[in-house]
Amino acid sequence: MDGMNDSSNCFPLQGMESVKPKTVCVFGTGDFGRSLGLKLLQCGYSVVFGSRNPNSSSLVPKGAESLSHTEAAKKSAIIVIAIHREHYDFLTDLADVLKGKVLVDISNNLKMNQYPESNAEYLAGLLPGCKVVKAFNTVSAWALQSGTLDASRQVFVCGNDAEAKEAVMEIARSLGLTPLDQGTLLAAKEIENYPLQLFPMWRMPCYVCAVLTVLIFLYCLVIEVFYPAATRKEDTSYLIVITIPNRVFPIVSLILLAIVYLAGLIAAIIQLYRGTKYSRFPDWLDKWMLCRKQLGLLALAYAFLHAIYTLVMPIRYYVRWAWSNYQMTQLKSNETYPLSNYYAWLSDTYVALGILGFFFFVVVGITSLPSVGNAVNWREFNFVQSKLGYLTLVLSTAHTLVYGGDRFIYPTFYRWYLPPSFVLSLIIPCAVLALKFILIMPCLDQRIMKIRQGWERKSKITNSSSLKI
Repeated sequence: MDGMNDSSNCFPLQGMESVKPKTVCVFGTGDFGRSLGLKLLQCGYSVVFGSRNPNSSSLVPKGAESLSHTEAAKKSAIIVIAIHREHYDFLTDLADVLKGKVLVDISNNLKMNQYPESNAEYLAGLLPGCKVVKAFNTVSAWALQSGTLDASRQVFVCGNDAEAKEAVMEIARSLGLTPLDQGTLLAAKEIENYPLQLFPMWRMPCYVCAVLTVLIFLYCLVIEVFYPAATRKEDTSYLIVITIPNRVFPIVSLILLAIVYLAGLIAAIIQLYRGTKYSRFPDWLDKWMLCRKQLGLLALAYAFLHAIYTLVMPIRYYVRWAWSNYQMTQLKSNETYPLSNYYAWLSDTYVALGILGFFFFVVVGITSLPSVGNAVNWREFNFVQSKLGYLTLVLSTAHTLVYGGDRFIYPTFYRWYLPPSFVLSLIIPCAVLALKFILIMPCLDQRIMKIRQGWERKSKITNSSSLKI
């Protein structure tokens, strides 16, 4: 089989009767090359490996053939180049043998934009007579070995030849993967950069979370540690380990949760102002809305930490000492402090609100996972993320309000004229809930729904003016 023109190597672009090639050639016997070869064998393909030392290639999967590069290339119209870019030069010596064949470039670089052009474009320049397709670089050897059950199934594919690209996509489907056509080789550089990105959608949410964490921690440090040391010469630095973090986590969690829903409210206000949904949001709002899921999951993670830290409170030495000292004070004074019904209700209420808020927070977080989100329809997903999401925000805000009680009105809780830390956590959530309450009023909610269904304010003006004419 010398090329794509052979009848045995034709791959129809349409129809259900796509025929697998009898043989797929793999250049390279590294981890990925062997894993891909084994997977191809399991899916019914014949596999031949091209190696510099075919006689000593004992690591190739059982059932595969190991030949020299020249001999292996002659046996297949599709050749997977499972070698690094630095070793492409020897392929020029095989230009005549490779002419007209499909070369599947699976390489990645060590860092983003390492070369002026992509590896696939470089390979196409070395071998202009070949049909180069970029594919499989986003799939790891481990994913192929595990049967793609515990890894991403998506395979980005690009190439200048439609028939060659379809042939590679058919192989990907046979392996249980999901090929995504990304167009021509101009997209190859972006595809090669994709595996090198480190949580691209998490970068901004993590920055926001880190900044809030540091600022709230410093604020609590001032009023919990620095203030007693400066005014009473009291060392309360032990609060840094458990108490202060347990104040920081719920504050940041509640602020992040409010920020998630604030983006949608701002978008609704902009649409109301413009009277149309066909106008782009500002770039900062676009980026904000795209990272709402990540912000919500970070908020949930901090809520988990708050729950864990709260559970360990009773076993702390400081808490046990304070409780023993409280009991000894009553014994020495020979009196028992009466039960306060007000504080009993207050305590149970804020704990119950916290438990309910955390429960619904977990439900919302689980539904945001792709595996769960794909199992529900749009209305169910929207109900959980919107209705239950706002319910979570209401319960969490109420939990904080009841926890604070009436302390925010007493000057003794304002150290250096700074409000208690829990007051900071209520500013954005209360603003969001107040804004949401305004926007769900029928006069505004109906207008927003009309705009999101395609109505435009300017179209109404245009229609009225045309009637006058």
